[in-house]
Amino acid sequence: MSNVDRPVRVGLLAPMPSEFGPLVKALALQRGESGFTGTAGPIELVAGKTGIGTRRAAEATERLIDTAAVDHVMVVGIAGGMGSSKVGDVIFPEVVVDKATGAQYHPSPLNAVESYGWLLTHDDFDMQPAERDALVADGFIAVDMETSAVAGVCERRGVPWSAVRSISDLVGVTPGDVIGLANPDGTPNVGASIRYLLTKPWRIPKLVRLGLDSQRAAKGAAEAAARMLRDAASSRPQ
Repeated sequence: MSNVDRPVRVGLLAPMPSEFGPLVKALALQRGESGFTGTAGPIELVAGKTGIGTRRAAEATERLIDTAAVDHVMVVGIAGGMGSSKVGDVIFPEVVVDKATGAQYHPSPLNAVESYGWLLTHDDFDMQPAERDALVADGFIAVDMETSAVAGVCERRGVPWSAVRSISDLVGVTPGDVIGLANPDGTPNVGASIRYLLTKPWRIPKLVRLGLDSQRAAKGAAEAAARMLRDAASSRPQ
């Protein structure tokens, strides 16, 4: 991307509060009447949450483009890993695929990063081993529930986009039913969590590990996004 193509206003989207909080901290964003805003050098930043899943992600992206006049959108958060990816890896996917439609999307990173691997977006959190193994054979290294929806809106609206995801867990290791422990907006579902722990206490150690790994992954993704923005800002004419 040349200097003249550098964005002047970047919209940042994170699915859950646990992913959004580290992003606010990493970029020192401030909450105002119209949401969270900040700067990275000469680049203006506006940030918000999408909630979980493709429909909410698409709706949030539409709102962001309509209200904030952004000229680049970056989605930041955690993902499930497969194949060669490991917990804690930060990835800048080369290709993002929507499972429901088969559509492929190609990110436009703000600066030179090592883009590699394919990321699959789907709303089915509980992936079976056979499907995972087939995806790995096709070059996929991660799955999430929002990126292709963000990409689809951006490409329809003519807005460049990029994705920063960090691996929080491995597909096939995390029980698929843990998705029910969060509300659609990503906040904890306290009642469901209590029932889950009472009926499946043997899973408590795995949930504790998942929570810690997710926190570290969210922080890693946020810090990588902040570095990308600051590097882009430093190469933009003042």
